[in-house]
Amino acid sequence: MSETAFRFRRQWAAVTRRLREFKMVAKGLASTDHPILAHLIPIRRCNLSCGYCNEYDDYSKPIPIATMLDRVDRLAELGTTIITISGGEPLLHPELDQIFARMRSHGMLAGLITNGYLLNAERIKRLNEAGLDHMQISIDNVNPDDVSKKSLKVLDQRLRWLSEHAIFHVNINSVVGGGTRHPEDALTIGKRALELGFTSTIGIIHDGDGQLRPLPDPEREVYRQMKSFEKSGYSRLKYFQDAIADGRPNQWKCRAGARYLYICEDGLVHYCSQQRGYPGKALAEYSLDDIRREYLTVKGCAPYCTVSCVNQSSYMDFWRDPQIYAPVEPTRKKDELVKISV
Repeated sequence: MSETAFRFRRQWAAVTRRLREFKMVAKGLASTDHPILAHLIPIRRCNLSCGYCNEYDDYSKPIPIATMLDRVDRLAELGTTIITISGGEPLLHPELDQIFARMRSHGMLAGLITNGYLLNAERIKRLNEAGLDHMQISIDNVNPDDVSKKSLKVLDQRLRWLSEHAIFHVNINSVVGGGTRHPEDALTIGKRALELGFTSTIGIIHDGDGQLRPLPDPEREVYRQMKSFEKSGYSRLKYFQDAIADGRPNQWKCRAGARYLYICEDGLVHYCSQQRGYPGKALAEYSLDDIRREYLTVKGCAPYCTVSCVNQSSYMDFWRDPQIYAPVEPTRKKDELVKISV
């Protein structure tokens, strides 16, 4: 393919992707009875072992492709508009491309969160053909250390391949907090992402429960500078992370279990990766009643949550429908609701 033809294909993909994103927003504003975003886990195994991560192991087998396609179909039946595949390291799943193709056959946006280690030019082209819309790679430092091997030094060649071959949107997410040793690395990573034509965002590493740990002053300054790199599409939600950086609670209506679903490798629906166990119901049995219940259920962890994808999925509902059910307590049955005053 000539360079001119490739540029046209990339631009056309961006235009059609944006149109489908507008359609997603319109659908979300019109009705609250469907998920906006679902995270789907095809494999728990990862080829890395980052010190802060609690979402991987080193032995699990890939979920059979027939099971994964059934889960995509069920999410489509529930009206889900975006599915993001994460892990573990999802590129370890040998039939990942079929999963993306199935999402696109339902008209859903297809996303991928990967550490990027397994990317090469041929693999990127296959992701193009499978219909991937969005890829996010988190890079934690410039040089690898004993906490994280997701470094710019190791991944820079993969980023160049993405710049040359990917027609999907690529976002590079750098991090502060959680004991990162060189928070200034985030600025180097962010600038490199922009040089290559990607978007750049910054995340704040949460603790093992997905909860807030305020940033010290040097990391907070890096965070402020990084926010200036973000496009308006990301910065419109900056108040959420600003509060996290400053150690302040956020007052918001978390719609996890309704607008956002986290489906683990066992096919169970959870609030998020850090709150596994609730509602803990099989996706195959998840229904509109479950969505409506969780939409109206308060999440006790919300004020100090740092899981921004849940916040983003709940954003369009901040102005409507007060939550009237109290959080589920450990001693209470998961399907038992307690109404609270509002």
